[in-house]
Amino acid sequence: MGVRHINPEGLHRSPAFSQAVVVEQPAKTIYVGGQNGVDADGKVVGPTVGEQAGQAFRNLATILESEGASLANIVHWRIAVADGHSFDEGVAAFQQVWNRADPPPAITVHVVAGLGPGFLVEIDAVAVV
Repeated sequence: MGVRHINPEGLHRSPAFSQAVVVEQPAKTIYVGGQNGVDADGKVVGPTVGEQAGQAFRNLATILESEGASLANIVHWRIAVADGHSFDEGVAAFQQVWNRADPPPAITVHVVAGLGPGFLVEIDAVAVV
């Protein structure tokens, strides 16, 4: 399977994200629906973006591991943060789970008017194995 992370000349280069990811051969693709900061009982884990983002990343890892993949296989994240909340804590949570040796995925972040009751962040992803 060929996966290339591209950052063409003339565009900003960041260690936190790739401008695009190209999958060149047929591969197993996992589309993970939006994960919130809820535990196995469906309860919100805490009142901060950091706590909820950390749990959402753990949920993503659990899903991927069930399919023989890991966070390193993610080629795209889409992150929604409730308006009025800083995503700095979410970035810190991301830095705790992402191995800096792996090429960063493409990332899209949206500030939204609201999510479900008590939810401050929602993260979905596409992984290629």
